[in-house]
Amino acid sequence: MPDGAAELVDAVRIRLAEAGAPPTAGSVAAALRAAGPPLGGADVLNAVRNLRAEIVGAGPLDPLLAENGVTDVLVNGPDQIWVDRGRGLERAPQVRFPNTDAVRRLAHRLATAAGRRLDDARPWVDARLPDGTRLHAVLPPIAADCTHISLRTSRSEPFTLAELVAAGALPPSGADLLAAVLRARLSLLISGGTGTGKTTLLAALLGLVPGNERLVIAEDSAELRPDHPHVVRLQSRPPNQESLGELTLRDLVRQALRMRPDRLVVGEVRGAEVVDLLAALNTGHEGGCGTVHANTAADVPARLEALGSLAGLDRHSLHSQLRAGLDAVVHLGRDRADGRRRVTGLHLLVGESDGLTGTVAAVHFDRDGRARPGPGWARLRELCAEHGLDLPPHPEAAGGTGTDQAAAATGPGEEPT
Repeated sequence: MPDGAAELVDAVRIRLAEAGAPPTAGSVAAALRAAGPPLGGADVLNAVRNLRAEIVGAGPLDPLLAENGVTDVLVNGPDQIWVDRGRGLERAPQVRFPNTDAVRRLAHRLATAAGRRLDDARPWVDARLPDGTRLHAVLPPIAADCTHISLRTSRSEPFTLAELVAAGALPPSGADLLAAVLRARLSLLISGGTGTGKTTLLAALLGLVPGNERLVIAEDSAELRPDHPHVVRLQSRPPNQESLGELTLRDLVRQALRMRPDRLVVGEVRGAEVVDLLAALNTGHEGGCGTVHANTAADVPARLEALGSLAGLDRHSLHSQLRAGLDAVVHLGRDRADGRRRVTGLHLLVGESDGLTGTVAAVHFDRDGRARPGPGWARLRELCAEHGLDLPPHPEAAGGTGTDQAAAATGPGEEPT
């Protein structure tokens, strides 16, 4: 926008507030004509588009967020904008802010739209915008030089397993295998690094849960939107300015257990709530699932041990509950060659000679889309058989065990999902 844009935006915002009008294209155009210099028809359209982006959108970031395939938009400075289109991060030199104050104003406005506080007393925010976009922002002096903004887009409709197969995230036999594990009600965690697609895969799998089951989802930021008819979503809440009213993820997990869940889902296990989740999985709540940050599937037990220590649970107690309550880990990684995110394997949790818990690979998914059995394949077949679902002798022959048998696995009067 031209010089004086900030003043023009403030003038239009004031006129809209005085009129009590929502920021539609028509109301913004009327306020613009009243507050600004005379403009021609094309100039008015461009100005209205830019003003609406400044008032209710993400300002100069709106065109990037509207692009198909964009997953992340990152702001490191007025002219340091990065975007991830599924191929890794790349600069977006065509997008810039006038100055650092403009970046800070955008962060403040987005935080307000998410109903969160962002100021010098609380210089960071982690929230979800009304359109589903994930927002994280940090103000100086915590962030050096300039306010940093991280936005992760959210589709209005969740991905299906078929779409993930088409995108190369996993082979068809892998999709059927994961669907079979889900239908066998094995408890699982999806692990991986930041931005590898853990939430995307979990939402796709939850869409396959039979429609007569109740999903209760506990999250710090409400991101999971599975295509399922019976979903209860609980979201944590930070403390207010008086440091009161905080609701932690652990609080939500405890309340979720009293809401008759058929499947307890923790969007991301990141703290002491792991103790309550494992307690639930050990007391009849089969089929629970969630995500966890980990570099490899083998690192998951150590990661959960560290989180359990936050709640005061000793090492051996955590590992014994882990073996008894959790069955499998699905790991995702990002290919270094092309930046593609994909499922790399399915692992089972096993006891070790020292009384701790380790992992053993049941299936490896190669870059070329092949599924190779691992040392834990026979045990995975046994676990599924105990729950009435037979897997073939080789994972490449898993087609038909999961997504293709959705209708056959549903109960009387139940819609296949």
